[in-house]
Amino acid sequence: MHTVSGRSLIGIGYGNFLAVNKIVAVITPDSAPVKRMVQEAREDGSLIDATCGRRTRAVVVTDSGHTVLSALTADTVAGRMNGKENLSASDENATERT
Repeated sequence: MHTVSGRSLIGIGYGNFLAVNKIVAVITPDSAPVKRMVQEAREDGSLIDATCGRRTRAVVVTDSGHTVLSALTADTVAGRMNGKENLSASDENATERT
């Protein structure tokens, strides 16, 4: 976890960071309702794609109504929120292929 200007930030992959206190939910992108939510966010301009062209493995919802896509798994993002910096096995494999 990083601190910038008094805000705690977590890495969501590939040099992208989010303010911890702004995160409402971290969810997997597999279900139809989440896919609809992502599509609606894309259509209304509130989607932030932080995957750098990789597969979406987590969807982060913020208190401002933005939806952020991450290439890290939901478990990894949640773990970083709790202060654990370890990558899950699937995140390590995805990083090795870059």
